[in-house]
Amino acid sequence: MSMHTQTSASGFIASDPQLSQTAKGDSRFYARFGQEHYRREADGSFTQLETTYHNMVMFGRSAQRAHERFAKGDKFIAEGYTRTPEYERDGAMVAGEEEFIAKRIGHDTARTRYEVDRTPRRTAAERPTTERQAPGFEHAEPQQARSAPAMGM
Repeated sequence: MSMHTQTSASGFIASDPQLSQTAKGDSRFYARFGQEHYRREADGSFTQLETTYHNMVMFGRSAQRAHERFAKGDKFIAEGYTRTPEYERDGAMVAGEEEFIAKRIGHDTARTRYEVDRTPRRTAAERPTTERQAPGFEHAEPQQARSAPAMGM
């Protein structure tokens, strides 16, 4: 079986993320994101070029999770595809600005420090009814660093 690959985008969240609802009632995440561009010079140095800005959207439960976890300034890597939406304006179809539709998104590990919670997720059947109605992700409380007892000579 061949390897599954998709289009990706990386950059930084340039606007405050917004969570709204589609006409069908699904969650919709929206943020402007920036991409820094560089040119490699003959001497091996890099010259920073103009930063470009783009639209990113995400739908469903992934949109809710992204809204909980991302803030303006966060560095990310996302998988998805691009599209140019069309809108009806004054009875005519008009092409909108190209946008990136993210299916998956995560913080860029090369540019972000964070801790991973590896606690196994429980299935819906394993959770009490009240917990099933709660959001699917809770931020873990920061834990105090424990130091080993000192050994004397």
